[in-house]
Amino acid sequence: MASLSPARLRLSDLLRLGGYGLRSRPLRAVLSALGIAIGIAAMVAVVGISTSGQADLDEQLDALGTNMLTVAPGRTMFGDDATLPDDALSMIKRIGPVTAATAVGTVGDTSVYRTDRIPEGETGGLAVVAAQLDLPGTVNARLAGGTWLNAATARYPAVVLGAAAARRLGDVPAVWIGGRHYSVIGVLDSVALAPELDTAVLIGWDAAKSYLDFDGHATRVYTRSVETQVEAVRGVLAATANPQNPDQVDVSNPSDALIAQRAASQTFNSLLLGLGAVALLVGGIGVANTMVISVLERRAEIGLRRSLGATRGQVRTQFVAESLLLSLLGGLGGVLGGYTVTVIYAGTQQWPPVVPLWAVAGGLGATLLIGAVAGLYPAIRAARLAPTEALGAA
Repeated sequence: MASLSPARLRLSDLLRLGGYGLRSRPLRAVLSALGIAIGIAAMVAVVGISTSGQADLDEQLDALGTNMLTVAPGRTMFGDDATLPDDALSMIKRIGPVTAATAVGTVGDTSVYRTDRIPEGETGGLAVVAAQLDLPGTVNARLAGGTWLNAATARYPAVVLGAAAARRLGDVPAVWIGGRHYSVIGVLDSVALAPELDTAVLIGWDAAKSYLDFDGHATRVYTRSVETQVEAVRGVLAATANPQNPDQVDVSNPSDALIAQRAASQTFNSLLLGLGAVALLVGGIGVANTMVISVLERRAEIGLRRSLGATRGQVRTQFVAESLLLSLLGGLGGVLGGYTVTVIYAGTQQWPPVVPLWAVAGGLGATLLIGAVAGLYPAIRAARLAPTEALGAA
């Protein structure tokens, strides 16, 4: 006589069984899912709000130049002013973590006047500075009016005024420099990262060489680096800019804002881990409680299923599936709720709303893991019930 083998539960059958268990007690299922949703929503909202706040903080700190270093010539061993080699800028650009680099060069003792009628002694303390074309992008300089130098105007008598220089010179179409009129083609806003540019009259590198006998040596190099590598870049800048005499190069220290940024990031991460763990623990306890009560109330159903041929494994799988479905519903609701809270709160604070993908995926993954763990004990308990015992206790 051939032995009978129990029918296998297909995935669709398993989902129907799990859904039936939840539909048979909708209020309890909703309340349990709500408990999970609140926990996951709290975690996602905390992550989202914290990340949004951190993104806003990063924007503000980036404006302070947390990853900017400057290189300038120092002094020789005899106390004279040193100079940077002609290839200093190109060498610095070859440093791997350096994302941008540009240079300016002070043009001797050249003075700037509103017109050729101004006495020579009334210089106004303005400096003529030769500038590379990529200077604004590197130092976050913005134009208050006009245009920046380009490949054409950088070769001709044209200048861009710094914010303070423009206030001192007034609204003039041209300035008088070295016996020649130079057209004013633009005016910069105040440059927070490089305040020395505010009192500068900026001219193209080639034009400075052609008209003002500029020697072509950079007097300051501005660099931007990968934030995690700023200290490492600083360590090699002097030797890279002047390999033969690195002691004749002055390199600025990393901004204090970079330290503040890293401290804020570490604080946010600790906060997220702590609150996320509490939220997940609360959700897991809610699922486990719901499933244990469900087993106690459904002893008759379990006994009937067992007497009709359901194996212990099938009963165990059924209750684990119910637990997973319950957790998944709560997790989906929690992710949606947490995202909504983040967007609303970030909008009130004028922050960029940011919900990391890992928080969404982690929230859903955590709910499934919690559902499986929380439903495992009730499922094992249900599977161990003998049919006669379960029917007799009903």
